[in-house]
Amino acid sequence: MSATPFDELEADFESGGADAALERLAKRFRDDADFHGLFDTRLMQARQRLGLPIILTTPLEDLAEPLRGQVENAYLEACREAGWLLWNASRFREAWMYLRPLGENPAVAAALNQIEPTEENLASLVEIALQEGVAPARGFELVLRNYGTCNAITTFDSEMGRHSRSQQVTAAALLVRQLHSDLGANLRSDIAGRENAAPDTTSITELIAGRDWLFADSSYHVDTSHLSASVRIARIVEDPEVLQLAWELTEYGRRLGATFQLRGDEPFADVYPSHGLFFAAQVGRQVDEAVAFFRNQAEKANLDEEGTAAAEVYVTLLIRLRRLGEALDEHIRLMPAGVRTTGFAPTVLELARLADNYDRLLAVCRDRNDLLGFAAGLLSKAEPTH
Repeated sequence: MSATPFDELEADFESGGADAALERLAKRFRDDADFHGLFDTRLMQARQRLGLPIILTTPLEDLAEPLRGQVENAYLEACREAGWLLWNASRFREAWMYLRPLGENPAVAAALNQIEPTEENLASLVEIALQEGVAPARGFELVLRNYGTCNAITTFDSEMGRHSRSQQVTAAALLVRQLHSDLGANLRSDIAGRENAAPDTTSITELIAGRDWLFADSSYHVDTSHLSASVRIARIVEDPEVLQLAWELTEYGRRLGATFQLRGDEPFADVYPSHGLFFAAQVGRQVDEAVAFFRNQAEKANLDEEGTAAAEVYVTLLIRLRRLGEALDEHIRLMPAGVRTTGFAPTVLELARLADNYDRLLAVCRDRNDLLGFAAGLLSKAEPTH
């Protein structure tokens, strides 16, 4: 009769001791792709090596240093080995259970970007990238490409707010590009059906120019709720190319029938015209008109009832137009100390740094009796990077 794995393990223990037995066990688990068993074996090996009981009953925090650190390092190394073996076996959810404690998200994000999504792994990739925060923009892209625009917009509104601004901006740009592409394709198809030839342009404004019939009888070429949501989300974008696409979406939207001209929140109550001005100014169109419009919106807003949204949009527009000194002055004028903001515009301290005008900030802090703000400005001004 051939020896069983138990016989082999027992023989290794008798001939080579615990080290030999545990190494054989680790090899068997690895060869059998039982990476959870391999993980537990690596921990047993570490405890054996460190002179601890094989079954450790003492809480880790009760171990004295340096022993505690050695046990922690062994645990992390076991996590790293099992995690990447599971990842390479496309067992992504199981892998993440071990990779999470490592805190090496950039490495996981890089590996995730190399994975081709399939029906079998898509949910796991989205969960790790988006819900777990490893690569939020990549996770959003997977949702947009595989679950559609409606799900992507819902995901943006429910998930992206807890991630960094840069991740949000990347996701917003993906959404704008996708909706612009979908709308352009649908317009070209409609035009080709009526004119017997599809126009050779991707510009929405060129496609709709001189073709009022595209909008007759309340016609539309893309889900109008997706259109308005994408325009709203595009506010955080600063890339001129994407802003141009967003502006073209507003030019289409403003031509839609009255049924689709829904009211938004101030200062974007007239959704498409107001967003159109906001985007247009940032690509060099209607700059004075846009500044005047959003200044007026900010000045007439009731802070107690409407909050600082209008003022923040106005200040943000000035920043993006590189009118930094003016933006700082208007921030101070329109947003009193202590007022709660939405976070759309930078804080007055951040703006003082952008404008390189800490003296203005310090003077305002004196006037407002803001000792904490004064200290922050004083220290920021003295930083070597300044």
